[in-house]
Amino acid sequence: MPNILLLGGTTEASALAHLLAQRGVPATLSYAGRTDHPRAQPIPIRVGGFGGAEGLATYLREQQVTHLVDATHPFAATMSGNAVTAAAASGVPLLALTRPAWAPVAGDRWQHVPDIDGAVAALNGSARRVLLALGRLHIAAFARQPQHHYVLRFVDAPAVPPPLPDHHLIVDRGPFTPERDHALMAAHRIDLVVCKNAGGSGAEAKLIAARALGLPVLMIDRPALPPRAEVTKPEAVLDWLAHTPSATKRGV
Repeated sequence: MPNILLLGGTTEASALAHLLAQRGVPATLSYAGRTDHPRAQPIPIRVGGFGGAEGLATYLREQQVTHLVDATHPFAATMSGNAVTAAAASGVPLLALTRPAWAPVAGDRWQHVPDIDGAVAALNGSARRVLLALGRLHIAAFARQPQHHYVLRFVDAPAVPPPLPDHHLIVDRGPFTPERDHALMAAHRIDLVVCKNAGGSGAEAKLIAARALGLPVLMIDRPALPPRAEVTKPEAVLDWLAHTPSATKRGV
């Protein structure tokens, strides 16, 4: 009998959790714990880290995990790197369920930067009205460019106010629509959108709205990850499970 560990926190992870539950496949969904109220899931969940790659490898062995699926956010580079290392160390087969990256189309005005520091540096200059569509983890870095008015959108209300001298905070949970994001950007007179290349359809609304309004987008490119097998559809994971021998069957 398989025993799946699903590293989650994304829409794709939730979709896969429902598919596994419908088919009666034993699985546990692991959250990093960065969201105060994660969505209810049809399979058991655990919350928190593992203690690096070594801790994850220990967990895989102790819990007799047969298959590891990494469906974390495309920018969860540390967790994804740990998953590759732990899978190799424990002999547990690994598959990544990830979203295809966004690519610019006609009408887009994108400036690419490699990381958060690159985005902060690119904001040097006169004051603008900036939609920071990044969640709450990296907001403090933008205090180095205090001349801007920042519009923030968080899933949960923060325990302490964001450390930006001039900001407006919106607490809301996606997925969002292009119409709503168009209205938000127009209402707040946004000049620039800053976001990560998360991919997928659930977070694409802001790009569609920015395109319609002719707004520039500061696009943070995805981090480099170690080589790994990847699929983009939850259904493809089921096919992989059906055709991939478990660690136990391979004698590990």
